Amino acid sequence: MTTTGQRQDSPPPSTESVGGPLARLGAAMADNVKWVITAWLVLVVALGAAAPSVFSSLAGAGWQADGSESVQVRELAQEHFGGNASSAIQVVVHSDDKPLDDPAVQQVLGDATAVLKGDARIGEVIPPQPGMTVSPDGHTGILVAGANANTDDMVRAVDDLGGELTALSGDGIDVYPTGASALWSDFNKANHDAMIKAEMMSWPVTLGIMVLAFGSLVAAGLPLLLTLAGLVASAGGLVLLNEITPISVWAMNFAMMFALALGIDYALFLVVRFRDALRKTANARLAVAETMDTAGKAVLLSGLTVLVSLSAVLLVPAPAVRTMAVGIMLAVVFVLAATLTLLPAVLAKLGRKVNAGSLPYAKKQQNETDGSPLFTRWGRLLDRHPLPFAVGAVAILIGLAIPVLGLKVAMPSIQVVPENAAVRQGYELVQEQMGIGAPGALQIVVPEADAPAAAEAAATVDGVAAVTPAMPASDSSGLVMMQALPTVDPSDPALGGTLDTLRGELPDSALVGGAPAENLDLQTALNDYLPIVIGVILVLGFLLLLVALQAPLVSLIGTVVSLLSTAAAFGASKLIFQDGHLSDLLGFTPQGFLDGWGPVFFFAMIFAIAMDYTVFLLSTVKEQYEKTGDARGAQIGGMAHSGRIIFAAAAVMVGVFFSFALAEPLPPKEMGILLGIAVLLDAVLIRLVLLPALLRLTGNAAWWSPTWLRKALPNITFSHG
Repeated sequence: MTTTGQRQDSPPPSTESVGGPLARLGAAMADNVKWVITAWLVLVVALGAAAPSVFSSLAGAGWQADGSESVQVRELAQEHFGGNASSAIQVVVHSDDKPLDDPAVQQVLGDATAVLKGDARIGEVIPPQPGMTVSPDGHTGILVAGANANTDDMVRAVDDLGGELTALSGDGIDVYPTGASALWSDFNKANHDAMIKAEMMSWPVTLGIMVLAFGSLVAAGLPLLLTLAGLVASAGGLVLLNEITPISVWAMNFAMMFALALGIDYALFLVVRFRDALRKTANARLAVAETMDTAGKAVLLSGLTVLVSLSAVLLVPAPAVRTMAVGIMLAVVFVLAATLTLLPAVLAKLGRKVNAGSLPYAKKQQNETDGSPLFTRWGRLLDRHPLPFAVGAVAILIGLAIPVLGLKVAMPSIQVVPENAAVRQGYELVQEQMGIGAPGALQIVVPEADAPAAAEAAATVDGVAAVTPAMPASDSSGLVMMQALPTVDPSDPALGGTLDTLRGELPDSALVGGAPAENLDLQTALNDYLPIVIGVILVLGFLLLLVALQAPLVSLIGTVVSLLSTAAAFGASKLIFQDGHLSDLLGFTPQGFLDGWGPVFFFAMIFAIAMDYTVFLLSTVKEQYEKTGDARGAQIGGMAHSGRIIFAAAAVMVGVFFSFALAEPLPPKEMGILLGIAVLLDAVLIRLVLLPALLRLTGNAAWWSPTWLRKALPNITFSHG
């Protein structure tokens, strides 16, 4: 029986003779559309079942330098001092008109103690101690609820008990849970709310940009649907991974934003190439194969570059920092997998329907066979005047990068939580009643025999306002604990010098910790590992480009210009977040520094994005060069075929990232603005100006490779067939 009604673009059964491995993968996806879509539905539903609990399941702490002196002190305090560690919950009880011994205040203290003792995560509950946790006027006291669980569970304990404790306020008596665990509890909530709000705002903006870029409602919606599938799967995957090892809740926060922007980039690149391929063949299967053999290869290499850049962050011995990288990497893996399997299957199913819902202005665009006329003209302009454009771009980037030399970093202060947060109100009340350094007491653990010498030495250290009496351990360990109250706010840079002096002056048997010491030790670890992380990222990024492009000079150029745009982004962030320029417009109070994890973590993210665009542009130029052997023509052709994609992808990323500028907490605001500036600089000045100009200036030398290197490297080409 003949099948005259068979669709013209229905795929033939064979997956052979369509090109390289990725072309064959694309053809296989086209041949098995139902199986591919079914498999993804099962995966998304299975992992999606766990996704709703992602924010409540993931860890809320982990901001520490593993193996540091301060972490040792916390562990000793938890084991030998009833849990009076940095992760203990401090409940501030205050009344303007009633002293602590007033029956009404005592009743509130008793009720708070009962709430705390009813939770197994709480160790010993220590009432306010005169001379230690009672204010001089006797109207403010701190109830210390010792930690009987790890830091993540103590943050969850504040999540669970915080509302019940603050509800005890009334009749002129205020109750505020505070301390490090309460800080992370309130901040994680504020951060989560801000991230969700920004995500909700970014989706319609993204869809609008995609419609303008594609001129088709169907084509514009595909990247969003594919990215959503990857995000749901990664959220569920993080929940399951958290059962094996604690994963920071920040991992999902970063993954949501980064994977959304990156996933849309990848899908955009493939959909545009698929539409181009459809102009040459009526067979959707062959169009998918060609798309995967060219754009798919670039997407895979780009994804590997992102994963390689983020993997360097795993070297830093800080659980929260490591798991943030793991979260993004997991999301990128799922988004990449969806782009290389589910998207080809959907494109094959749609065929020419991918252009359905086309807007009037897009008809002409969809028939352009030689790339964008606008970007063709731009490529020719760069070809005629490469030197002025290159010098101008470099001058702007260096000018923006210079401020990075004065960049200061520190762990975030109490200002990262909203003013009405209970932890901040309690913190500021303690400062008002007991001294500016009272919320940041440094804990000293020392053998009892060395306690007098330690107390005497600590009292003479410049920057220490007072030293509390030694408190013996609750067991027979022979240890005692005392607290050194600083003369400055815990976020003051001067505290670092006080900590160093204290550790140098105390007996060798003494260990110094506490919440501010943990922050300072983490900052030291981040600073120490920054050069290593940068070096690893640069080397691995260069090697990956070398494997992909088969040419040392163009790989080196791609790496260096990516580094230049990253430096310029950090220079701009110094002007904004450290110096306070535009702070009124953006709605924040500058801390005088960039948050401590910024250089390590944001460098990896920004460099990953920069290399992402590098791969997209250079793979397209290399494809043209492989066809013609003409370096100048390849630069113009590469710009014509990739310029619009880079511009649209950058617009999407900038829209997503800048939506986080509206967040109230400072860290997501820093993240969004810093990444948004990085993408803007990278797309406009690097990919669309400097890199094409440098390709024109270097000519064929950019693509030269010695014979021995070509033999050593795998043969990777970007031209189909």
